[in-house]
Amino acid sequence: MHMDRTIGGCDCDSVAALGDLLSIPDAIACARRQVTPLCDTEHLAIDDALGRVSAEAVFAPHAMPFFDNAAMDGFAFCHSDLEGRCCLPISGTVAAGDAPRGLPKGTALRIFTGAPVPKGADTVVMIEACIDKTHKVHVNTIPAKGTNIRRHGSDQTEDQQIIAARTVLAPHHIGLLAANGISTIAVMRRPRVAVFSTGDEVKTGSLQPGQIPDANRPLLRALLTQAGAEVVDMGILPDDASATQMALSTVCNRVDLIVTTGAVSMGGKDHIRDALIAAGGDLHGWRVALKPGKPVMFGRLGQAAFTGLPGNPFAAHVGFHLFLLPQLAHLTGTPSGKFAPDTGIAGFDWTRKPGRAEVFPVCVTAYDDLGRPVLTRLGNSVSATLLPLSAADGLAIVPADCDEIACGMSVQWQSFC
Repeated sequence: MHMDRTIGGCDCDSVAALGDLLSIPDAIACARRQVTPLCDTEHLAIDDALGRVSAEAVFAPHAMPFFDNAAMDGFAFCHSDLEGRCCLPISGTVAAGDAPRGLPKGTALRIFTGAPVPKGADTVVMIEACIDKTHKVHVNTIPAKGTNIRRHGSDQTEDQQIIAARTVLAPHHIGLLAANGISTIAVMRRPRVAVFSTGDEVKTGSLQPGQIPDANRPLLRALLTQAGAEVVDMGILPDDASATQMALSTVCNRVDLIVTTGAVSMGGKDHIRDALIAAGGDLHGWRVALKPGKPVMFGRLGQAAFTGLPGNPFAAHVGFHLFLLPQLAHLTGTPSGKFAPDTGIAGFDWTRKPGRAEVFPVCVTAYDDLGRPVLTRLGNSVSATLLPLSAADGLAIVPADCDEIACGMSVQWQSFC
């Protein structure tokens, strides 16, 4: 069932209009409801799996370490052979990579880190605690029995889970797989996301008077790719309702998520909402109590979720972090972290109009006595420019009912790092 096209009110911050806006938590929940979790998987070589999401749990094919081995360079011996003595004859050398061997009774073997502990040896004395006299070793301090031996299975047991399902694979996961002799892994298919810009004034390449470069598609392509999506670049939609409807209809069954920027407000050339409905789509949410980024739209069309972001570049950037990241997480079955989970300290004074939560770029200028970052607000709440964002360390947010921030107050934020 399609949503009534009269949803919302005028584009202002009046009390009546604000009452029609979705809260940020409700908007995030609405965004997540539009996407259907993926089921498709593929097998990749571990060298190609960085940043991908594991499709299933991975279990250890064997215990690690594979065998008892020396934790450091020194001499391996049987602890009982050294009772009442301080010297043992050296019967040979064992290095990492050598086949396991036996220890002749009453002797010591020179051993290097990682080498298999000889059968019959139960202790390794480190080289710094003894004197190597070539044919015999003098032990200055006798270690406790079992010292300096990494036991078979002490790191992990056979069949132990080493990677959970729906894990975003980081370099240390790749290393763990390799250490277990695992060369391939099943991963979730990347979410396919179609990205449109809109507007007759938005162009790529050379510009005519009155035209501007398209910043939104390059920005969102980069953000989505970094987040693990497969991006389908759909170009720029003209300010034409029929062309917009046709373009949306063409792509809706080829991707998991359609993202547009611009043309979602109430202007005479804002055709996205009507085009979505004319193409057979459903509108499930529109307009959020957020600055910048009030005219955000959520819905579905064909097999795809639909998210319409504002056309101003910083507002599109904010919309990515607040709404697209949770949608990507829901598609791949990974946890969706809370936006701005960390606490910083305001290093600025600011009076603002309440009614909408506000997101703004910040940089860290110092740390207080408790180690908390002191944040400086960048820019002047202008959603059309990315310049303040380029100098930012992260994004901060103030709640809708906040009308003033003073130096020293706590501020919620999240780092880009």
